[in-house]
Amino acid sequence: MNAKFASIDEYIAGQADEEVKRRLELICKVIRDAEPSAEGRISYDMPAFFFKGKLLYFCAFKKHIGFYPASMTVFDKFRNELGEFKQSGRGTVQFPHASDLPLELIKKIVAFRIGENRQRAIG
Repeated sequence: MNAKFASIDEYIAGQADEEVKRRLELICKVIRDAEPSAEGRISYDMPAFFFKGKLLYFCAFKKHIGFYPASMTVFDKFRNELGEFKQSGRGTVQFPHASDLPLELIKKIVAFRIGENRQRAIG
């Protein structure tokens, strides 16, 4: 996508596929439910949430949603659960559109990242 978006809502609305929009909205809901004070914004041209620092990023692609937890410790902590999903060494997990969105796993990762950022903030 070459378009620039001013907000996460604008980013989601700009998706052509309704199912992709729904999947992105579900990810946002998980994050907002877990930490209502998390700030959503566009960073690096993709949706991002910040809570006491970077929380995570995500982005829609043709065949998957790229999920960037902004912490390599996530990959150690959730190694078994992430095993079925394609990953890159740069901290990306791909959730294919052809399969169900792993909402329970996303909830666990979001909670873990919130905890990491809280711990880092208190020293």
